[in-house]
Amino acid sequence: MTSTQRQSSLRRWIYLLLALAGAILPWQANLEFMQTHPGGFDLLAFIQDATINPAARSLSRDLLIAASAFTIWILAEAKRLQVRGWWICLLACVSISFACGGPLFLYLRERRQNELEPELQQ
Repeated sequence: MTSTQRQSSLRRWIYLLLALAGAILPWQANLEFMQTHPGGFDLLAFIQDATINPAARSLSRDLLIAASAFTIWILAEAKRLQVRGWWICLLACVSISFACGGPLFLYLRERRQNELEPELQQ
């Protein structure tokens, strides 16, 4: 295994760990939110809480802009590299968290680049 392959393998593991953390940590907070708002997930209350003060608004706006730009990039990059399963990442962004779907796409992209590497060297 070359140094480049080791680095790529390490990146893939890091991306998977970040995707796992990105699934667990935001949902811990979501579950706490649902416990304080009986009756399930109250989207209006969630949005109100996410914009309750300047710090919350800053984080919410930052996430919205970054997630929007990253989604556009996912669509373009998935097409360019023909990444299999890219749509799962967008589904994860919406249904789990952007913090899960984003690193998951980076994992799939890194894996695809490794598949293409022998072709590029010929």
